[in-house]
This record gives sequence, C-alpha cells and structure tokens, in this order.
Amino acid sequence: MKALRRYLPEIDLDEEEVPPSLIDRMIVKRDDFAGALNEVEPSAMREVLVELPKISWNDVGGLEDAKQQVQESVEWPLTSPEKFDRMGVDAPKGVLLYGPPGTGKTLMAKAVANETNANFISVRGPQLLSKWVGESEKAIRQTFRKARQVSPAIIFFDELDSLAPSRGQEMGNNVSERVVNQLLTELDGLEEMGDVMVIGATNRPDMIDPALLRSGRFDRLVMIGQPDQEGREQILEIHTQDTPLAPDVSLREVAEITDGYVGSDLEGIAREAAIEALRDDDDAEEVEMRHFRRAMESVRPTITDDILAYYEDVEQQFKGGGTDALRDTGGRIGFQ
Repeated sequence: MKALRRYLPEIDLDEEEVPPSLIDRMIVKRDDFAGALNEVEPSAMREVLVELPKISWNDVGGLEDAKQQVQESVEWPLTSPEKFDRMGVDAPKGVLLYGPPGTGKTLMAKAVANETNANFISVRGPQLLSKWVGESEKAIRQTFRKARQVSPAIIFFDELDSLAPSRGQEMGNNVSERVVNQLLTELDGLEEMGDVMVIGATNRPDMIDPALLRSGRFDRLVMIGQPDQEGREQILEIHTQDTPLAPDVSLREVAEITDGYVGSDLEGIAREAAIEALRDDDDAEEVEMRHFRRAMESVRPTITDDILAYYEDVEQQFKGGGTDALRDTGGRIGFQ
C-alpha cells in the first residue's frame, strides 16, 4: 500500500486498466517497509503499549552526567551491542534512576525509549499489586514474557519502592515479598533476558530490597540530582521556547537565583509567569521579567538542606556498595 500510494498520481482512475508500462515500474522499496513498521504494532503489545510523546535528549535540560550513564547502560546495548561483544562483557540488565521528586527520572526514561526506537512497557508499582494470591507474580511474569516477545523492549517500573520494598517487614499477606522474589527470578534467573532492558525509578532508594540493587539485577544506579545553574538555564529555555518573552527577560538571571529548584519547579515558574502576565492584562502578548519574579514567590523549591543531605548520603552509600546505612537516613527528612 505504501508503494502504491507513490504511483497513485500517475494512475488514471477513470480507466479500467492500469498501463502495463506503469505496472512494470512498480517496486516495493526498503522505505516502504520502514513506513509500514511504524504503522503496524505488535499483537503482544496492544494491551500494554504506551503512546509516548516525541521526547528526545534535547528535551532533557542539564543532567549531562546522568544522561551519559543512561545512554551507556540502555542505548548502547540496544543500538550497538557489538561494542560489548568486542570487549567480551555482558551489557547491564537494569538501571535504577533515583533522586528527589521532579528532577526528570520519568522524562529520561521516555527519552531513551524514543531514542532507541524500542517497544516501551510502562509499569506503575501499585497497579501490579493484587490481594489475590499469585496474581501479582503472574502480572510480573506476563510483563517480562511480553517484553521478550517484542524485543528490543524497555520495561519501565515507576515508583519501584512501592512494588519491591525490603523483605522481612510486616506486610499483611506478604504480597510484596512474593513480588520481590518474582522480580529477582526474572532479572537474574535461568531464562535469558535477550534484548530487554529494565529501568526503575524511585524517590526512596533506601526502601528497595537490597537484593535488587546488586550487580546482575539493577547494575547501574544513576543519581538524577538537582540541576546546576547552566542546567537550570537550559530547562527554562526548553519550557519557554513557545512563550513570547519581553526583551528585559534574562533566563540566566532567573537560573542564578533559583538554586534548589528542580525541573518540575522551573516548569512551574515558566507557567506561573505566563499566568501572571495574563492576570495583569488579558490581552498580554509577552511575559516580562517582573512576572518571573512574582512567579518565583509562589513556587517553592523542592530541594531543602535535609533532602539534599539525604540524597548525598544515599549516593555515598551506593558508591561504597552498601545499602544498610540507608535505612537510618530516610526518617530525618519526613518521608512516609
């Protein structure tokens, strides 16, 4: 059908027959197959397929080190597996993105899924948990089986701490313990993962079962922290690219005075500034610097000293390969 559409302008629809000379020239090209692949989705993905917005790495401001680590861990194994074969090592099986809320963990997972053109299966932690015995483990097994069928694929576990908390705690019917065991089996069991990558995201890495955080399961632990000044300016540019700005607006100045603000906070400032402009004048056509200053008064920063200290402790423990000491750090910042 793709090929026929190319020749349609040359066909006289009023004639009963198509000229043989035109039929002889009709060929199906590689581009036609590539176009068809974009339109036909795999049967196994129809109930779990997630329609992703077209997000690229250019939409992720700052966080250069984190982006580099995610590209090495997820993009390289799916797009250039020969690199790992040449070096005689296995690619990482999973990547855990952790950090404060609003720093762009989910955004980064969407970007890497689009950049690799892999099938993307999104799993939100709480939706897998069932009160019926065996149903949660069955959902995990089915998710991994579907991913293997449609590989290359990326499985994204959002809010991983709600799905796989530390075992040994009082959990009622012990659903979470069984889910953790099933996850361990899928990630590091006898069945090969193939071209399936697993990405987890969490705000509370100290609550995740330590067995999941060892090599061979979530091999790479990537901290998605607060952006630096240059990163904040990039994020502001991304969120104001369609906003008419007055000549007096300096995004660099806004970036300088927004220490402690993460990506979602800066998006909120850009949105509030536009609303402030409309509040002053219904017919406003541009956003001025005074609107940004007023917007900063109504949007509070996510990163406080306690939260910053907590994630610095977490990062230090992960660098040292230990997770036991993390249990004591979560309580002091009021996480529930």
